[in-house]
Amino acid sequence: NKERAQKILTQLNQLKSTVESWTKLKKKEEELCGLLSLMEEEDPRLLKDISRDARTLKTEIDNLELATVLSGSYDRHNAIFSVHSGAGGVEACDWASMLLRMYLRWMEKRGFKTEIVDVVAGQEAGIKNVTLIVSGDYAYGYLKGEAGVHRLVRISPFDANKRRHTSFASVDAIPEVEDVEIEVRDEDLRIDTFRSSGPGGQHMQKTSSAVRITHIPTNITASCESERSQSRNKEKAMKVLRARLFELEQKKKKEEIQKIRGNLERIAWGSQIRSYVLEPYQMIKDLRTNIETSNIQAVLDGDLDMFIEGYLKKN
Repeated sequence: NKERAQKILTQLNQLKSTVESWTKLKKKEEELCGLLSLMEEEDPRLLKDISRDARTLKTEIDNLELATVLSGSYDRHNAIFSVHSGAGGVEACDWASMLLRMYLRWMEKRGFKTEIVDVVAGQEAGIKNVTLIVSGDYAYGYLKGEAGVHRLVRISPFDANKRRHTSFASVDAIPEVEDVEIEVRDEDLRIDTFRSSGPGGQHMQKTSSAVRITHIPTNITASCESERSQSRNKEKAMKVLRARLFELEQKKKKEEIQKIRGNLERIAWGSQIRSYVLEPYQMIKDLRTNIETSNIQAVLDGDLDMFIEGYLKKN
């Protein structure tokens, strides 16, 4: 079986890469210990260099330890990542756009490539929902724990009376699964084309280049309007649809066909995984790990490692 052989070969190469990484770190540790033992008297400059290298080594070890935690079948895959505004009207749409900015900054810091394939703007501000493809090693593994409802409490900039508002938005992450067989019959698909509302200039406005594909049996949809070419948009929308159908099949196996897709917990009170309180005090707290910080600006600027890594290590 050629496909199975290729899959095993890929896994073998990944294991070899992990072993090589640990071997390199072990060698670095031995070199640092050797430098310390050879230092006959305290040399402030050399000691400073060794301390810096030791901190770098610790960070590399922490990252590699986390990579060994990400051992799920699809953890190394790219991710289909989405944000949806929930209860809260224009506030929720603005909150969804804040979350998108936060995650895009984190993804950039991590070296992931991102491509927004579908976005629906809010009527007054922000976004109703957005879907993007996040490409890079372990993209899904890192992001899978971010799925859930995120709650914001702040003085609304859209309220003339400056009252405190609570808003909700949900995040979802599923693996991109190009190497998995998902049977999708042409007769089960409805394909609609429409004019793109995104960037791309006059060409995209004059032609119906955007594509929405609906899987009729499940009513699952996927859209793409990021390309000038209708065929390219169809290809990318199909990629997202296949990933969503694959997730549905996985949930069926695990949950005995309960209400499955489009059925994330209601985006409101009681279902959130993390709260972001900007008023009357400043605190971001993960309700699953109890990890919290008052440095809200750093988090909203993409400093998410403490939450993402904390959750992964706990689980």
